[in-house]
Amino acid sequence: MYALHYQKAQSLKQAAAALTQSDASRLLSGGMTLIPSLKHRLIQVDELIDITDLPGWRDIRVEGHQLWVGAGATHQSVSRHSEVRTFSKGLSELAGMIGDPQVRARGTMGGSVANNDPASDYPAAVLGLNATIKTQKREIVADDFFLGMFSTALARDEIIEGLRFNKPLKSAYAKFRHAATGYAMAGVFVAQISKDQWRVAVTGATDCVCRWKEAEAAAGTVPKDLRFTHDNVLDDIHAPSAYRTHLVHVLYAQAISHLA
Repeated sequence: MYALHYQKAQSLKQAAAALTQSDASRLLSGGMTLIPSLKHRLIQVDELIDITDLPGWRDIRVEGHQLWVGAGATHQSVSRHSEVRTFSKGLSELAGMIGDPQVRARGTMGGSVANNDPASDYPAAVLGLNATIKTQKREIVADDFFLGMFSTALARDEIIEGLRFNKPLKSAYAKFRHAATGYAMAGVFVAQISKDQWRVAVTGATDCVCRWKEAEAAAGTVPKDLRFTHDNVLDDIHAPSAYRTHLVHVLYAQAISHLA
C-alpha cells in the first residue's frame, strides 16, 4: 500500500470537508472494495476518512410505507433484520447472497451502492424497489442515480446517508454467482409495486444495472417471446454475452416462481 493519512470522522460535515481536500481522498466504511484495491496498488489514496462510527450510520427502521437503511448498515444486518424481511423478502434474501460471511459482516449498503460495481447485487434492489438515495445535500431517485460502470450521480463531496425503499406488494431476487467471488454473473430483481405496476432490474449482465422494461410489461408472467436486449451486455473471461443474456432469462423465470 502507498503511504496515506488516516482520520476518523466525528460528523458527516467533517467527513465531507475532508473529502474535498484532494482528489485522492476516499471514504472508508466497510472497505470490501477499497482495502483490496489499496493492497494491490490499483488506486492511490492520500487521505483515508473513516466514517464507520458516524451517529445513526447503521440504523434500519420502517417509516410508514418506506424502509430506511443507513449507509453503514452491513449486508449481514440487512439480511437478518426482521423488519427488512417483512418489508421486502427480496431485499432480505439479496443481502444474504452477497459474497461470503466475512464480506457480509463488514460490507455496507452505502459503500456498495456508491461504488456501483456492474456485478454487485444491491443496485438491482435499489432500482427494483424504486428507492431514493439520500446524501447530505439532496435526494436522488434510483432511476437517476446509476449512470454507468462504476459511475453514479454523486458529486465529489457527496456522501450517502442512507436509502429509502418503497414497500412492494411482493419481491424476489434470483442470482447466478461467480464460483470464486460470489459476484453476480447475472442477477434479476422483480418487484410488484401495485396491482398493475412491476419493476424488473438486471445486474451483472451489463455494464451497469438496468431496468428490463419488456419484462415489466409482462406483469409477472414469462412469455415465450420475451427477449432481453441491451447494447452493453458484458463479454469477458468469465462468460460470453450470449451466456449472460441466457442467464437473465432463466433468472427472471426463477424470480417469478419465487414470488408465487
